[in-house]
Amino acid sequence: MSAPFAPAYLTLLESGELERRAAEARRRMERCDLCARRCGVNRLLSAKGAACRTGEYALVCSHGPHHGEEPPLVGLYGSGTIFFSWCPLRCVFCQNWDISQRGEGREVTTGELAAMMLELQGMGCHNINLVTPSHVVAQFLAALVLAAEGGLSLPVVYNTGGYDSPEALKLLDGVVDIYMPDMKFADDAVARKHLGVENYPGVNRAAVREMHRQVGDLVLDGEGVARRGLLVRHLVLPGNLAGTDRVLAFLAREISTETYLNLMDQYRPCYRAAEYPPLDRRPAFAEFRAAVKTAGELGLHRLDKN
Repeated sequence: MSAPFAPAYLTLLESGELERRAAEARRRMERCDLCARRCGVNRLLSAKGAACRTGEYALVCSHGPHHGEEPPLVGLYGSGTIFFSWCPLRCVFCQNWDISQRGEGREVTTGELAAMMLELQGMGCHNINLVTPSHVVAQFLAALVLAAEGGLSLPVVYNTGGYDSPEALKLLDGVVDIYMPDMKFADDAVARKHLGVENYPGVNRAAVREMHRQVGDLVLDGEGVARRGLLVRHLVLPGNLAGTDRVLAFLAREISTETYLNLMDQYRPCYRAAEYPPLDRRPAFAEFRAAVKTAGELGLHRLDKN
């Protein structure tokens, strides 16, 4: 098993700052701006009108060790994933649409969410991997206080669609050890059509810049397990719909050529993709090969081709 590691949030716990952050995040839910939609709904009273369709309590679809994530997260014992239901985005091609758009799952209390984290640690997982957490930052922080007081000592992975507000990221500074954002689209009009949100590329790039400022390039321990840093996912879409060349150029020129990048070739038509050509087909092998070539030419050498 990996050598002992002290995650960033333990320092905040000792100073009382972690509890203060949790309280501030809860206050922000009264006029919610914890994702970049900034719907302003009082989610402590109701989920009605909230873009994320989530009220005071987070919904969880499942939790457990996951061996299908990036190798630095999985290690020998798996990544300790918690899959949150609902999502601020409306991706027409979502492969987990039953969770993100139907909201399959159950409400959990702060104590139950904390217990899940401790259970995953007890199972030997290398990290706590929060899947689609942008809309449940407040609920996570409240649960983290309890879990850390109960002995949690694993790094936190923030596994996000990349539509995160600066207010939320400020609350997470010094809490999250590993940021894993998607970078889905480079063009605003294309993103609006396929994600249902405004200014995704601008919000996304600002978020990735801030994430990298907080944690830097991905650092691995002696066993190849991630301990801290940025890990970016980009899904190659047919017809270069995602603007892959522009996304990769941004990472290489404005973030770091040391960025750990999962350039994903796993796209397949799901959910409503058939209504949005060219999303009604898989990318050709030549399209993915061109993306890999572009990454290499830009100097992005820490490449995971999943």
